[in-house]
Amino acid sequence: MDISRLYSLFLECGKVTTDSRTLKGGEMFFALKGENFDGNEYALKALDAGASCAVVSETSAAAGADGYGSRVIPVKDTLETLQALARYHRSMTFVNGRPLPVIGLTGTNGKTTTKELIKAVLSVRYNVTATEGNLNNSIGVPLTLLRIDANTQIAVVEMGASHPGDIKELVSVALPDYGLITNVGKAHLLGFGSFDGVMKAKGELYDYLQRTADVAFLNADNPYLCRMASERPDLRTVPYGVDCQGAEILETSASDPYLRMRVPDNDGVMVGIDTRLIGAYNADNVMAALAVGKAFGISLREAAAAVSAYVPSNSRSQMMKTSGNILIVDAYNANPTSMDAALTNFAGMESPHKVMMLGDMLELGTDSVKEHLEIVRKAARSGLETYFVGEEFKNALDLYRRETGDACFHDNRPPVHFMQFDNSDMLASWIKENPLEGYTVLIKGSRGTRMEKVIPYL
Repeated sequence: MDISRLYSLFLECGKVTTDSRTLKGGEMFFALKGENFDGNEYALKALDAGASCAVVSETSAAAGADGYGSRVIPVKDTLETLQALARYHRSMTFVNGRPLPVIGLTGTNGKTTTKELIKAVLSVRYNVTATEGNLNNSIGVPLTLLRIDANTQIAVVEMGASHPGDIKELVSVALPDYGLITNVGKAHLLGFGSFDGVMKAKGELYDYLQRTADVAFLNADNPYLCRMASERPDLRTVPYGVDCQGAEILETSASDPYLRMRVPDNDGVMVGIDTRLIGAYNADNVMAALAVGKAFGISLREAAAAVSAYVPSNSRSQMMKTSGNILIVDAYNANPTSMDAALTNFAGMESPHKVMMLGDMLELGTDSVKEHLEIVRKAARSGLETYFVGEEFKNALDLYRRETGDACFHDNRPPVHFMQFDNSDMLASWIKENPLEGYTVLIKGSRGTRMEKVIPYL
């Protein structure tokens, strides 16, 4: 079907879905196909449940179904059609006669937190449509764009990547006018192959902005991002950064571990920011949000107030106080870069009793054992009681035991401050039988390890 015709149908209903279970009535249903599901099998049920129409694969049984008439729209590729519709909608959306501004951001760590901070700052003055949760892939990005409505004045689109070419695909859909890479680090090495592969893949955002002569917000304190920008001499950049802007990160304590900063305004007067974020590594995310806000006319004091009011959720840099302990929960995702930063920050916190609960870092490919071993060594240097969860940490602990010598162990077990559990359920059961009280606890791991399962027992 011609995209302009499909767009007319979209404008009539104004909403799309890819999940027949979430239908409320009137949506345009896209029958996507994945490794473990085929939305074409649910297309007719979606129509019966109230979908206005269903975009299906032209080779599917649904494409030739009787009784549904023009409500069934057969296409060659439903995902490509979803992306084309989103791109067309983005291109056809204007604010006061000018194309809608779209900010695209990616990075190894901090994407979602930075996106939420940018949204909070821009919302001081604008109606913002932003990625919900972490819907940042080939399906999530078009769904975000198709949520743009007549009230939207700025869109903030998070873009994730686990393979080369992912960002190139997503920017071709979102067509961002502004871009931001939070950082580059060791993540998804199974897909990228190496750290250089990560930089090349994330740099696809810079490549796009260079071609379109649009603007990249650049963390001038980050040598890798600066190198990537210098390799693209035509790239237009807006620099920001803790050091380059003379910001200050204030000390924290166990009772008040939240990131606190002071940032100079245009007159050199320091403006205080008391965030609800855990970890000094979030300072870069704050500075990014301030830089974007400034570019869109938000004063430093307005932006500082918005950042201070933002409360994280979904186990991202959260502090929880239970009846017996203080929990630092950063269990939504983990990779060597974010894990190292979390351990460094936690080691520097003032608290008489601390313990770390660390889950496997996934998708590291052939570097997995090496990277997990480095985290074990860092934990050992910290001297903190540490509970490791998962097969990867089990293998790393075995290597650590061999490299340090049996003299460092008792009964062939790791030191008493190290314990290992096959999964988070086993750790939760152990804590239930051996309660902890009066501790500050760091909980971190990749999403697949489900480290949040231990929280009810702390």
